[in-house]
Amino acid sequence: MKTFSILFAALATITLAFTGPVETVTVDTDASVITWKGYKVLGSHTGTIKVNTGNLQMEDGQLVGGSFTIDMNTINCTDLQGEYKGKLEGHLKSADFFGVEKYPTATFKITNVVSRGTPGAYKISGNLTIKETTKAIRFNANIGEENGKQIATGDIQIDRSDFDIRYGSGSFFDNLGDNTIYDEFDLSVRLVLN
Repeated sequence: MKTFSILFAALATITLAFTGPVETVTVDTDASVITWKGYKVLGSHTGTIKVNTGNLQMEDGQLVGGSFTIDMNTINCTDLQGEYKGKLEGHLKSADFFGVEKYPTATFKITNVVSRGTPGAYKISGNLTIKETTKAIRFNANIGEENGKQIATGDIQIDRSDFDIRYGSGSFFDNLGDNTIYDEFDLSVRLVLN
């Protein structure tokens, strides 16, 4: 039994010797952006939202963890102008949708990272919290270099009904017709790393 304990300790020491320290890399929040796209029967709308804080954990050049916070007050519509732009942004910020006065931030925390077999390509699992509801999500992400900066990107589809955002949803209301707003919306995340 003593021999087994010594062998186990030796293996643990060797494993640790080949594992580098985990480095926390912060996100440049001024340069990072999340682009959203929401869909309805008669078309779609697009816009942006800003990252409030964020970091990624890297070990030996590989992604191993991280998290970021989204500033829900920065919801911006980019496909409308003037009065209609203001109305849509105000409605998205209202209690009908994201209720930003009560819930000013949303968060995402990575729980698992798996390499997809090529450098910088990962399958990410994590917990997304919107309006105090937390759901597990999965998506593919990439980390690469652009103009001397490391950039992390990922495309995510979210079902808003999972977060109790039901306004105009055909899943909860009948006879909406052309006023139906689809439950799924897309997020395209672009994080510039410091």
